Amino acid sequence: MNTMKQSFLDRFMSRKGLATSFWIIALIMVSALIYYTANLQKEVPPIPQQVKSQSGELLYTYDDVVEGKGYFQEFDLTDWGSMLGMGAYIGPDFSTDFLHLRAVYLYDYYGMQQYGKNMSQMSDMEKGAVKELVKQDFRKQTKLEESLTTYTIGSAEAFKSNKAYMIDLLVNGDPERAFRGGVIKPEEAEKIAAFVDWGQLVASSLRPGTERTWSNNWPAEPLIDQDLTFVSHKISLWELLLLWTLTIVTIYLSYEFLFKKEKDDKFEEPIQITSIFKSQKKLLKYIPIVAGLFVAQLIMGGYIAHLYTEPGKDFIISQDLLPFNVIRSMHTQLAILWVAVGWLVGGLLIAPWVANKDHKYPWLVDVLWSALLVVAVGSIIGLYMGATGKMRDVWFWFGNEGRELVNLARVWDIGLLVGLVFWFLLIISLIRKAATNNPIVSTIIWSAFAIATLYIAGMMPVHKIIPNYTVDDYYRWWVIHLWVELTFELFAAGVIAFFTVSLGLITHKTAVKVMFFELFLISLSGTLGVGHHYFWQGLDEYWIAIGGIFSALEPLPLALMVIEAMKNKKERLYSGEDFKFSTPFMWIAGSAIMNWIGAGFFGMVINTPTIDYYGHGTYLIMPHGHVALLGAFGYISIAFIYMTSRTNALANNLEWNDKWSKAGFWILTIGALLYAIPTYLVGIHQSEVAMNSGYFVARLRETVESMKGWMWARTVPDGMMILGGVIVFFDLVQKTYFAKKVA
Repeated sequence: MNTMKQSFLDRFMSRKGLATSFWIIALIMVSALIYYTANLQKEVPPIPQQVKSQSGELLYTYDDVVEGKGYFQEFDLTDWGSMLGMGAYIGPDFSTDFLHLRAVYLYDYYGMQQYGKNMSQMSDMEKGAVKELVKQDFRKQTKLEESLTTYTIGSAEAFKSNKAYMIDLLVNGDPERAFRGGVIKPEEAEKIAAFVDWGQLVASSLRPGTERTWSNNWPAEPLIDQDLTFVSHKISLWELLLLWTLTIVTIYLSYEFLFKKEKDDKFEEPIQITSIFKSQKKLLKYIPIVAGLFVAQLIMGGYIAHLYTEPGKDFIISQDLLPFNVIRSMHTQLAILWVAVGWLVGGLLIAPWVANKDHKYPWLVDVLWSALLVVAVGSIIGLYMGATGKMRDVWFWFGNEGRELVNLARVWDIGLLVGLVFWFLLIISLIRKAATNNPIVSTIIWSAFAIATLYIAGMMPVHKIIPNYTVDDYYRWWVIHLWVELTFELFAAGVIAFFTVSLGLITHKTAVKVMFFELFLISLSGTLGVGHHYFWQGLDEYWIAIGGIFSALEPLPLALMVIEAMKNKKERLYSGEDFKFSTPFMWIAGSAIMNWIGAGFFGMVINTPTIDYYGHGTYLIMPHGHVALLGAFGYISIAFIYMTSRTNALANNLEWNDKWSKAGFWILTIGALLYAIPTYLVGIHQSEVAMNSGYFVARLRETVESMKGWMWARTVPDGMMILGGVIVFFDLVQKTYFAKKVA
């Protein structure tokens, strides 16, 4: 029996077995995702054609909700507050505000009917009796239906009160929460109120045939006894058991079958660079752009961190000129831009080496550079002008799309997509006939194709917004999760394998097997793992199980491979060999380790449904998002531009010193890890408040204000990250443009 098991494991962990397993699991997972997508319309919360009072009064219509969603996006409110927990955390969660304020209004309404008292005057027993009336209003008398949703007289009056509150908030602003107002018109705010009230209906109305709301009972609201269901606890338990077990299994399989040295194992000779191809030389102009955008993004992050801490005060520049939501939008979009452009540089750098020849028309690299520069500058201007109301007629096309992290206006979306496709064609036209074509190269090519095409998911339909917020958010996560955490991860696996082999640190045989094992795990956990974003925004309960269990395993093999490469690098240095690529390898190694910390460890912390329920839409999410994006993808982008600069230095016999490179790396890395401490502590406090007092209270400024000391503590890690980024920028510019020739 043991022999049979060993034989199966040997076959499974062979190169052929891993490649076959990857394709099988990829087909299964993609088919499942297509199936769930095809059934999407059957499970999403409907938008009623009309919402009326029991008296027959029309409160709002389908068109009002859709128009309100458009205004919500146009003025980028998702980068100030959030909707069903999706968005920024300095402003309110709009749907939760409407739910909570409706409940408070109904307590007063039914309290006056029953006892002639408002909520503050009632005894506990009287509140208990009124609570049952309020719950009945929410659960039994209000149904979210496609044709007509009818409010009780009390809920209709509550909506009118909420609408007045929303108009005042959006028109006049909320300076104590970094929203100055003066942009949105009353008639626009009225439509936004209809959209927000629909979100409140999603969060409070029962899904037909169940005892849970369309949002699976999120948010927590004690006034109507809305809380977590046992299903979430059960799935969380299974997830923890599976993750720990599978982590142990993954480590065992890696060291037993992937990293075991054999007698015939041979390291590749490290790549020798004596000249630089013309197309590679043209990549040098990308270096200051990528590094400069990185520094700008870090500085904007420091600016909005200050506003998170002191939202009622200006920081150097007036908030009237630099509103919080606009700068936060720029901060996130710049991250996507500089990371993506850095990855494009990596692909264009590798292609001539693989093919051992240059592009027929190297000037096409300049064309791509010019196009990307236009997209970068145009999109940043559009983000500012769109959200500040200066592009009311063309905001969708040239301003901003108003979707968190996927916020480029459609023209800039199309421009970026054209650039990605052009990049893919440049790469494949050069290496498709290369003699050295192998699984590593094929992975780089086809993941590049996936990167170029999957971005389209966030652009449907091309000419207008998606009316239903739940459907819209479903596809938005395709870009954020599947584009970044699936196709980018596949590209990262291929690139890390390529570099570790090319630098002579891992055998080709080992790298290919590790890469296929990584691809298997990415496809297994990364595809349907997108479901852990779908729990609370209108999709059905089965996503809790799917998204919770398919979670955070995929970064592990790459981290283990890089650790093995680090050991081999040390052996080479001890034996007296000269290693010319220490700086690029340092960033590659840092990427794999930070990927595991940010996406793996921090991902496990928040992905369990029990924690996610209370932590959703709080500071608890921030460490995962920031460390994973910077570590998993940003560090590889920096590795690419350092590799480009190093190639230029070796080809032209220029001086090279690793001192400032290492300083920038360690200051940035330590700052990113320290950043997680205060944000986690604030997030844990918010989550505790959400569990004890409800999510509405967790999002109040007073709740965060009690943790102000820890918010100020962010000054240290934020300052370190900015300093590290500045050092990297100046180091790269000096090495690329001002380095002297070696005597």
